[in-house]
Amino acid sequence: MTTSQGEQGGGADARREPAGAGAPRPEERLEQAVRAAEQALIEFEIAVETFRVEVENFSRLHEQKLGPMYARLEELDARILEVKAERSGDPEDRRRADEARAQLAPIPGVEELLNGWMDGGGLYPEAAAMLTDQPVRPPQRVRPGEEARKLYRDLARKAHPDLAQEDSERRRREEFITRVNAAYARGDASELRELAEEWAAGPQPKRVAGPADELYARLEWLARRKELLTAVAKELEDSAIGGMLRLAPEDPDGLLDEIAEQLRTQLAEREAELARLLD
Repeated sequence: MTTSQGEQGGGADARREPAGAGAPRPEERLEQAVRAAEQALIEFEIAVETFRVEVENFSRLHEQKLGPMYARLEELDARILEVKAERSGDPEDRRRADEARAQLAPIPGVEELLNGWMDGGGLYPEAAAMLTDQPVRPPQRVRPGEEARKLYRDLARKAHPDLAQEDSERRRREEFITRVNAAYARGDASELRELAEEWAAGPQPKRVAGPADELYARLEWLARRKELLTAVAKELEDSAIGGMLRLAPEDPDGLLDEIAEQLRTQLAEREAELARLLD
C-alpha cells in the first residue's frame, strides 16, 4: 500500500466514522481506574485480614497447646540450675539459679487481672464475645477451613465498606463486615452462609460515578489506605508469630504438632538430666 493509498483509506474511514467516536471519555477511563484500584485494594485487604486471623489463631493455639510444655521446660531448667548450685556452692551458680526461678514467678495480681482478658491489641475475642453476648468459642485450628475461606472472600468482595459512596452505607457495611470477620476468625462456615443470605436479601445500592475531582480524590484515598495496609502487613510479617507462620505457609496447623514434638524431646532430655543430678 502506497502513502497516497493509505491517506485515501484513512480519509474514507474518517468519513464513515467521525474521529474520536467510540473512544471512552476521559472521565470514563478515570472511573475504570478507580474501580480497578478499589478491587485491587479489597483483594489486598482480604489477604491482610486472612493473615491477621492466622497470626492471632496461631498465637492463641500456640499458648493453649504448647504453653504448659513451655512452662514445664522452664521449671525443669530452673530446678536443674538450683540442684547444680546446691552441689557446687558457687555464688555465680546460685545467682543464675535465683534468676531462673525469679523469671517463673508471676507478678502478684497481674495474672488474676489480665489473664484471659487482654493482650497488647485489646480484648481477647473470648472476652469481647462475652461482653457482646456472643458464644465463646476459641479457634480449633490456625487456618479456617476451605469453605469458610471461600465464603469470607466472596462476602468481603461484595460487602466491603470501601465500596460505599455514602456515610450511612459505609456504616452499614462496616457493621456487617465486622460480623463477617468474627465468623471467619472462628472458622464458622454455617454462620458465614447465613451472613451471605442476609447480604443477598438486603438493599444493594447502585454505584453512581462522581465528577473528575471526586474520582481523583478517591484515588488518593485508596493510595493512602494501601500505605496503611502495607504497614499493617509488615508488622504482622515481622512479628514472632508471623515469622513462625512463614516456616510452614501451607500447613500452619502441622507446625504446632512439629513444635510440640520438639518440646517433648527437650522435656525428656531435661527430665533425664535432672534425674542424673538427683541420683
